[in-house]
Amino acid sequence: MVDAHVHLFPDPLWDAIDAWFRRHAWPNRYRLNNAGVTEFLLSRGIDRIVALQYAHRPGWARSMNRELAATCAAHPRVTGLATVFPGEPDARAILEEAFALGLAGVKLHLHVQAVAVDDPVMDEIYRCCADHGRPLVMHAGREPKSPAYPRDVYELCGAARIEPVLSRFPSLKLCIPHLGADEYDAHRRMLETHDNLWLDTAMVLADYFPYPVPWGLLAVRPERVMYGTDFPNIPYAWDRELQCILARKLDRPALERILGGTARELFGLD
Repeated sequence: MVDAHVHLFPDPLWDAIDAWFRRHAWPNRYRLNNAGVTEFLLSRGIDRIVALQYAHRPGWARSMNRELAATCAAHPRVTGLATVFPGEPDARAILEEAFALGLAGVKLHLHVQAVAVDDPVMDEIYRCCADHGRPLVMHAGREPKSPAYPRDVYELCGAARIEPVLSRFPSLKLCIPHLGADEYDAHRRMLETHDNLWLDTAMVLADYFPYPVPWGLLAVRPERVMYGTDFPNIPYAWDRELQCILARKLDRPALERILGGTARELFGLD
């Protein structure tokens, strides 16, 4: 099993992130640092972790990338993704340095970073990922919307902005977390027509949010859907979404793809 959506951050950031969630989203059930996150999941049957991070401000990415690369070197079952703040000086160089350190792709969170999917400053990142064959995991769906974010995320994100990027950068391997919440039909259509799109399930299949669970997305292209928890930034038991997936009794090949095979292929895990 691969958890393709786990957060690791430098220790000084954890308290601030937890406080933000408690004030603006939900109370996180787990308050763990990086060592605690890794030990918790690996001790419960997760074979590989894909660790995600995102720079909240320009100038943070280099040190964050170095720290995550060191964590991955110490824990071979953890595969980390680099980050960068879109538009900051030397963005391409920052990512190429991170790739040289062994980080396997890039993570952006456009809600937090307050940059639109189609802002011209994004092109440098798209090209760098495409040129190096590294996947980009980018929170570019519209939800969860919050007035606590710097800008209205509906003006920055959404399927109408994502699809032109898939067309302009056909060699870019783009993963949209949370099954593209809340535009599930649009992401279903994009899965059917674009071979450079992946989705992860994080939180959406846990039957937590007050809208119907989009189970039909799993049947479209299970080889393009990955299980992920969003751990530790979740308000419920870590395996709640896993139990919901297992209860659907999917056919075994599809289940194996969703719970590990898709992520192993996308991120080059052995």
